[in-house]
Amino acid sequence: MGTTSDGDRPWESYHTVYTNAKAGMDGVDKERVQRVIYEMSKGSKYFENEQRKEAFLKQRIERMHAQCAKLTTNDIAHFQMIADKRILESEAARDLSKIWLHSDMDAFYAAVEMLDNPSLKGKPLAVGSMSMICTANYEARKFGVRAAMPGFIARKLCPNLVFVPTNFDKYMYYSEMTRKVFRRYDPYFIATSLDEAYLNITDVCKERGVSSQEVAEELRNAIFEETSLTCSAGVAPNRLLAKVCSDINKPNGQFILPNERKAIMAFISSLPIRKIGGIGKVTEHILRDVLGINTCEEMLKKSAYLCALFSPCSIDFFISAALGLGSTDTPQFSLRKSMSSERTFSGTEDQSLLYQKLDEIADSLSNDMQIESLFGRTLTLKLKTASFEVRTRALSLQKYIQSKEDILSHATRLLKAELPLSLRLIGLRMSHFRDDKHGSGDPMQKTITSFIFSGDASENVLCDNHSAGTDTSDDPLIGNDLCFQDDQNVPSLGSRHPELVDEQCFNNDVDGWKKIDGFKSSAKTDEMEMYSRTESNVEVNETGKFPDNRAVYPSTREGLAFWIDDYICSLCGCELPPSFIEERQEHSDYHLAEMLQKEESTNNLSKLMQERPIDKGSSATGTSRKRQKSSPKGSKHIPIDFFFKRNKEV
Repeated sequence: MGTTSDGDRPWESYHTVYTNAKAGMDGVDKERVQRVIYEMSKGSKYFENEQRKEAFLKQRIERMHAQCAKLTTNDIAHFQMIADKRILESEAARDLSKIWLHSDMDAFYAAVEMLDNPSLKGKPLAVGSMSMICTANYEARKFGVRAAMPGFIARKLCPNLVFVPTNFDKYMYYSEMTRKVFRRYDPYFIATSLDEAYLNITDVCKERGVSSQEVAEELRNAIFEETSLTCSAGVAPNRLLAKVCSDINKPNGQFILPNERKAIMAFISSLPIRKIGGIGKVTEHILRDVLGINTCEEMLKKSAYLCALFSPCSIDFFISAALGLGSTDTPQFSLRKSMSSERTFSGTEDQSLLYQKLDEIADSLSNDMQIESLFGRTLTLKLKTASFEVRTRALSLQKYIQSKEDILSHATRLLKAELPLSLRLIGLRMSHFRDDKHGSGDPMQKTITSFIFSGDASENVLCDNHSAGTDTSDDPLIGNDLCFQDDQNVPSLGSRHPELVDEQCFNNDVDGWKKIDGFKSSAKTDEMEMYSRTESNVEVNETGKFPDNRAVYPSTREGLAFWIDDYICSLCGCELPPSFIEERQEHSDYHLAEMLQKEESTNNLSKLMQERPIDKGSSATGTSRKRQKSSPKGSKHIPIDFFFKRNKEV
């Protein structure tokens, strides 16, 4: 077959999340599937959004090609040394003492529906609607139908496709039945979804003197006896490999990878990089198109180029994946960071309908929080427009809330500021939960340090007619989560695939729901007191201005904040509508408090150096005096002797 241009066969370059194969799709006519998806999507808002993302990805690949071209022989040798060191360090940390099992139910939602209605067996089945499919059974996958695919496209691929609406109460019931089985083998199993879980079966194998293969077979049989549903299993020395192994012999099969380095390297060397959890569509395209990397073995061979082009966290992940390394310890229990609820619907501008959806989501979120006795302080609103642009708006509150009424009240304010707008998705997320072990006090309560600093800065505060209420550095909920600035180097793509590498290191393929990119924190926390972000391809030109000639102001502490275009904070790039009067005042007060605290710390150090007497002749007085330890250079804290000395003078 001769080569053809993209103009003759444009669908060949059109890739979406549902053009990739899943288990049970090995014999599918991929060209036909891709052509149908292209034809059915062409001209839609989704198609236009995908094209924008594809164009930006091409630009990025071109820039990385240019970077590669500039590398000299000495540069490559230097980066190869760095890569070799990282490889040795990673290899030294290899742990082959654990045995992990990954269990994955086969087409879970569809299997439950067929179990509930036996007449559906043998028919191509999709769980979902014409808008979106949650999953499809193996009969439907033979036609190219899969999860995350719009139902109307699936119907085009498979005209006899049967649709069944979702029933999560039913799925949760069967999921709990499988978890009862998991607890027999590992009380601390890690459930990653309703149909997937990781189990550490090391102790079971040792105590019972059985092989991992026997345990996997026994567990799968126990699940079938309990639920009449089948599952697939993968066994390996770590969770990353166990996940890969569980997909090899699907459905209703298992694959065992021995705890031997030689076997692991043989297995991983020819493994396509897309099989690695955390490497998604964008990362795959970049590695393949820039460096020609298609397998894990090729990642090791081109590790020098990886070190030259990617961030340290990406490099560590790539090298670990190429060596077949992954997590082996059971994660320690940690408090929930956030809780969210969202709804997708047909695009609409009807405000009454949008507020009705918001009411339902607030009720759902409140109920979930009450079940776990959670009270949150930061509320985030997520919106997806009819053109697939994602926006997030967040507000941190003065008190912790849980009730539907409180959530809905604040969410309504956030939504009202965005309307009129045609939307197809609304979501709410609550974060910054109260830690009951520290009490349930007011989050704005000052610490003793904040009291000292706020009183110390009173002169400057009065002059500027603002309030620097607290020492932001000592209260993890106040101030530290505020200081964000625009990340001008990484415009957002708006991709919908929350993949590990893309999320943590590339910062441009994330939904904005788990971690909102486009802002860079200068503090320890990842939330801001009041922030907003529109996920769109906003580029900053070389002159430091947006395309509409609005100036881009770097984060600075030289002066007070003002609002560019009556909307953007000049210090951190935070966007607040003019109607958010109280939030604007709070935002400005934070920057003022931060500036005054820095000035006060600097002044105190300089005064200390000038006024503190030098103890030269203490021995001549005949009294021995214990030498006091001075504060470290650059410390923000006032030395205790200087503090009492100043108060005495007052």
